[in-house]
Amino acid sequence: MQRHTIITELEQKRERARQGGGPQRVEAQHGKGKLSARERIEVLLDPDSFEEYDMFVEHRSVNFGMQDNKVPGDGCVTGHGTINGRLVFIYSQDFTVLGGSLSETNALKICKIMDMAVKVGAPVIGLLDSGGARIQEGVDSLGGFAEIFQRNVLASGVIPQISVIMGPCAGGAVYSPALTDFIVMVRGSSYMFVTGPEVVKTVTHEVVTQEDLGGADTHTHKTGVADLAYNNDIEALLQVRRLFNFLPLNNREGVPYRPTPDPADRVEMSLNTLVPDSPNKPYNIKELIERVVDEGDFFEIQPDYAKNIIIGFGRMEGHTVGFVANQPMHIAGCLDIDASRKAARFVRFCDAFSIPIVTLVDVPGFMPGTVQEHGGVIKHGAKLLYAFAEATVPKITVITRKAYGGAYDVMSSKHLRADVNYAWPSAEIAVMGPKGAVEIIFRGKYANEEEMQGLIDDYRAKFASPFVAASRGYIDDVIRPQNTRWRICRSLAILRGKKLENPWKKHDNLPL
Repeated sequence: MQRHTIITELEQKRERARQGGGPQRVEAQHGKGKLSARERIEVLLDPDSFEEYDMFVEHRSVNFGMQDNKVPGDGCVTGHGTINGRLVFIYSQDFTVLGGSLSETNALKICKIMDMAVKVGAPVIGLLDSGGARIQEGVDSLGGFAEIFQRNVLASGVIPQISVIMGPCAGGAVYSPALTDFIVMVRGSSYMFVTGPEVVKTVTHEVVTQEDLGGADTHTHKTGVADLAYNNDIEALLQVRRLFNFLPLNNREGVPYRPTPDPADRVEMSLNTLVPDSPNKPYNIKELIERVVDEGDFFEIQPDYAKNIIIGFGRMEGHTVGFVANQPMHIAGCLDIDASRKAARFVRFCDAFSIPIVTLVDVPGFMPGTVQEHGGVIKHGAKLLYAFAEATVPKITVITRKAYGGAYDVMSSKHLRADVNYAWPSAEIAVMGPKGAVEIIFRGKYANEEEMQGLIDDYRAKFASPFVAASRGYIDDVIRPQNTRWRICRSLAILRGKKLENPWKKHDNLPL
């Protein structure tokens, strides 16, 4: 009889925990187009794979009548499960319980699974939907945030960390996702800002909406804080599953492998006409990526920010590869502050998790102008240079058209320890473009346009031709565009056993 009573009590407590803030508050979530904390976990993880921790944890606060307002789980669902059979740890904040506010106890719940994830070597995904620190707990709540931040830092480069912003995320709460590897937001329902619109209005007299201040489009288009944005909870969670499939579980395991029917020696004839005859005519470098990766499957990161450079994941012979490519469709593919920061962070992520990097180069140089110079393009550009230079993973570079000036050096050149460097016949590698070089060298010492064109052609042949760089060993081979896929696949295959270590150091001093 006593055993039956205990089991009944257990099931009642479980059911109370699963209800969160109650049916009415869950319906209020649905009314806003949002899923509940547990529904999100069901969408993200494989069916019946979730194992919950700390379902019965309750807060310890006795101030402001909080002792009479306790819910099992305390507004945060934590545990582990699988995505396509691969282990992942997860926490999901429950807005229906005290606005998902962070208490001392649910911070400890989050810290517990983060510690476990590092211990066993599995990624952490956080589903954030919270009003911020629990005011009734004062410094205990703030301390909880700092405990999470500390673990974010220690886990960085050890396990992948993904933050999915599915509601408000304000104040100190924003710094945990900012410390993670990827941030995904939901349009219309998620917001990130250090201070909200009311505080902004009081202090600076600016009138701004939540959406304009810290909405998904703001952070994916303007600030670059977020990597991806989707239209609803389900779409966001399904795309996180797709992203997860490209990532290794930890920094020791190596990249995941997925069998593919796409042959490594596939010849792509359409690439022979991808680059226009006119050196000033743009083309879409993303077409090149999609034509060389397995089955055209390319997962772009930050597609709406700094569009002059493309970053993302694809597979070559079933193995995950990171791609960095200048995009001639936007400001001619010039490097600038935002592009340098965007690509540098991606390169460092790939290097931390042993993901090979393929760099596709068509860059006329760094963006000129006072805006860039006064914005610190020197320091920011150095971040990308630093990232490529310190990376010890396999690095393959293909120059498709322009590679001018310092930007040639920065974009994973042979001089920054790139392993294999190819160029298409259309490539030009020089200090600057032939026309500009002739104008400076000869300073008008030509009779007419015809003579000037002759000097340009002569300069191109003597200095800009890819065969000049190849004659010095800076380019390993000049390849036909149609053969790009199988040449990259072959190079990646021989580089899988690459061993390279940087000199010992406590840590580097990246030019932040």
